[in-house]
Amino acid sequence: MSADRSVTAGLARALFAYAVSRGADPQTLLERSGVRSVDFVDPDTRVPMRHYLALMSTSMALCNDAALALKFGEVVRTEDLSVALSIASNTGTVGEARLQVNRFGRLIHGRQDPEILRFIKDRDGAWLVFNSESDGTTRPLQETGLAWCVRETRRMLENHHRGEPFPRAIYFNYEEPDYRSEYDRIFRVPLFFSRDRTAMLVDGGFLGLRMPSSNPYVTRVLGDHADRLLKRLDASTTTRGKVESLLIPRLCSGEAAVDLVAKKMGLSRQTLFRRLKSEGVTFEAVLHELRRDLAVDYIRNTRIAVSEVARLLGYSESAAFSRAFKRWSGMSPRTARESGPKE
Repeated sequence: MSADRSVTAGLARALFAYAVSRGADPQTLLERSGVRSVDFVDPDTRVPMRHYLALMSTSMALCNDAALALKFGEVVRTEDLSVALSIASNTGTVGEARLQVNRFGRLIHGRQDPEILRFIKDRDGAWLVFNSESDGTTRPLQETGLAWCVRETRRMLENHHRGEPFPRAIYFNYEEPDYRSEYDRIFRVPLFFSRDRTAMLVDGGFLGLRMPSSNPYVTRVLGDHADRLLKRLDASTTTRGKVESLLIPRLCSGEAAVDLVAKKMGLSRQTLFRRLKSEGVTFEAVLHELRRDLAVDYIRNTRIAVSEVARLLGYSESAAFSRAFKRWSGMSPRTARESGPKE
């Protein structure tokens, strides 16, 4: 598994809440996984995959349930999994939804894939094929995603397409787990393990089915937001991007200090300054511009209260944030929000 793999903080937060609802101790979850509660503040920030998987394994242990990832998929919200899936849900057809998942797939698991969801036909029929590791390292994430996919697709088919069966069968590219009975309960179709791919057998005309919640406006707005998130994810490979990813969840707690960031990156203060200088920026400029960009994004593209935005960005008073926002944009937060895009 690549070291730069990641998931959204929204997904990690949803898993944390689910485990707690099942009886897991919150503090133990955080201590054993390496995830911090402050990491949950902005659902669009990234949590390293290793921390998410540690959170999942800890949740399984504390809840004494090896099938927890599968059961989590039965209840997780689409918007918590990824904005990419929210976009897909608002497209015109299942085929268009697949294209959107592929376009924004990196936001789901942080991996660069040309096509994470393929549609192929062979002598056995038509298949939705999921591009996933065969070594089982991210199996819990696969389990959650597959359970969610079957749940949401069946709901759509039952409500809008006369309950056409979905899927016909499922292949898994990992060995059969000890909790096979939970797979049978959730999927209710023939299941085949230790295959060369993870895939679902579907009807040949599946991609042409209309999506019931098609909304071009929502797709456009969410798509713009997803494009911004992809740019942020791309930037995370630079020193500046890594600094920003560490700063975002720490702004609200007052921990946005250069010494702490340098320590988290395993660098000395001087080395961090030197690397940022080679990219043409300073730590102070990165912090200032990050606050500015997040402020504009929160005010114009969300309905988060101004007082809460101020807190998220580390301002002790809303008035101080409003003055800073006016310097950045030339208008008050309220005016900027009222002049934002309308449906």
